[in-house]
Amino acid sequence: MKELLTGSLLSAFATGAGALPILFLRNVTHRWRDILLAFTAGIMMAAATISLIPQALESASFFVVALGVMAGMVVLTVLESAVPHIDLEHTRINVSMDRQALLILAAITLHNIPEGLSVGVSYSSDQPSLGGMIAFAIGLQNAPEGFLVALFLINQQVGRFIAFLLATLTGAVEVVAAVAGYHLTTVVNGLVPFGLSFAAGAMLFIVYKELIPESHGDGHARSATFSFIIGILVMVGLIQWTG
Repeated sequence: MKELLTGSLLSAFATGAGALPILFLRNVTHRWRDILLAFTAGIMMAAATISLIPQALESASFFVVALGVMAGMVVLTVLESAVPHIDLEHTRINVSMDRQALLILAAITLHNIPEGLSVGVSYSSDQPSLGGMIAFAIGLQNAPEGFLVALFLINQQVGRFIAFLLATLTGAVEVVAAVAGYHLTTVVNGLVPFGLSFAAGAMLFIVYKELIPESHGDGHARSATFSFIIGILVMVGLIQWTG
């Protein structure tokens, strides 16, 4: 339980760590933003396909794993439909400043719930190092997310410290979700493989629906592609090293 709390806290508040530079930086190029997004996409892709899904297949049938992956995708789709994800750099939605800022914060917060569940479920698996790896992967994804949320809020005339604080708080929900996911898998027998698959489905949705398109939206597709592949290799190396 101590490892779960430590991992979930570090993962969740990586959002705040990512937002921290906004207190000092004035200009950030699209190129570096896209490279960072693509790198985290590669990390999460490898975590889902090389770690989570194979781990689930060791103790469950393909049907259970496929059902879990699809459930993760469906849940993310429902969350996105309830509070749509807004591209932080390319939005053309004609809403007022206050409403747009609220939509951004609500969308990011809701998207962090399945990420927290992913961390909690991973810590309940039979593979001791899996929880730490998934927390690391989610944390890497949270860092640029926190930076972009803070940057958006500053562009909406929100003070730098308030923008940093709000961006940090969007990740706090992951701690609650992680604890809930951990206890749910320990109470319901046989839920761990489904939970791991669910986490993989949620992560794959985030990678393909959000991270990859956003990293290719400013004309830096080649740099983002190289960064994506490097991210995959980094996570494969971590899996090999901790396995």
